[in-house]
Amino acid sequence: MAESRVEVRRSKRRTRTVTAYRDGDTLVVLIPARLSKAEEAHWVAEMQRKLLKGEPRKLQPAKPSDEALLRRCAELSAKHLHGRAAPASVRWVPPMRTRWASCTPADKTIRVSEHLRSVPGWVLDYVLVHELAHLLVPSHNARFWELVREYPRTDRAIGYLEGLSAAAGLGMVTED
Repeated sequence: MAESRVEVRRSKRRTRTVTAYRDGDTLVVLIPARLSKAEEAHWVAEMQRKLLKGEPRKLQPAKPSDEALLRRCAELSAKHLHGRAAPASVRWVPPMRTRWASCTPADKTIRVSEHLRSVPGWVLDYVLVHELAHLLVPSHNARFWELVREYPRTDRAIGYLEGLSAAAGLGMVTED
């Protein structure tokens, strides 16, 4: 809140309570007129602390880079696919209309929709395992799903993505 302005308004009618609210980038603190300057400073600091606690953080946690996605794919491949799926590149792409991610087995590239930047890690892991499995089996046949189901949260992640799609009105369908 260091960039915010503070405006203190003293009132003779206000006898006991101190309140505060935001007006644009200004913190307005309403205090009784009888308070000393020291008490005023205390209440301004207290109101700043209380309002800051209730506001969303401006800095979002760092999201994985393309390099981090590639490293995660290597870990997931080793853990769930016996290290057999090795993409040449994995990168974030602008939101796709009908897919969460895509894979081109011919050049071993995986593209992940920006829609997935905010999902829990276990959901992103499922999507990455799904695309890694396409490096081994391009179609959605029984062998493909056998590989994908090596990831233990497959069904849960599919349900999460279906719910996310429905809630956001994206119309994305999880492939069978």
